[in-house]
Amino acid sequence: MITEKYTPTATPKWLGYALQSLVFMSGQQKEHCASSEIAENVCSEATLTRRVLSRLVKAGIVEAREGRDGGYALSRKPEDISFADVYKAIQMVEPLYTGLLDTTKGGPFETETRDMFTEVINESERQLILVLERHTIADLIQKINQEK
Repeated sequence: MITEKYTPTATPKWLGYALQSLVFMSGQQKEHCASSEIAENVCSEATLTRRVLSRLVKAGIVEAREGRDGGYALSRKPEDISFADVYKAIQMVEPLYTGLLDTTKGGPFETETRDMFTEVINESERQLILVLERHTIADLIQKINQEK
């Protein structure tokens, strides 16, 4: 759990912005990229991009440098960064499927339904991580380059 004063809630969009930001940074000749430049190239806003990148910095996926020549850069090779690494770094407050639990309040079989939904959510999250572990930033870069 992040212990910042204010922690914005990560959403699935954050994962998309994070992955695209990593691809953009990997293709740059300069050492570090400004958050505004990254944001512009992933169709996001600079403030949101900085929030996303701060989580990647904390996870050791990206490094940040302050100052005139500052900005963000990958701290690992694209082939060493899995989608699962990024997903975990983003630290979404809840797995993607927890909306199911919001439907189990009240009713004659609330406990049984909640237990089963929790089991399904946990299994789904484990499977999602397994799938995300099979894909890297390098794979995404290769796919983009094939489409050009």
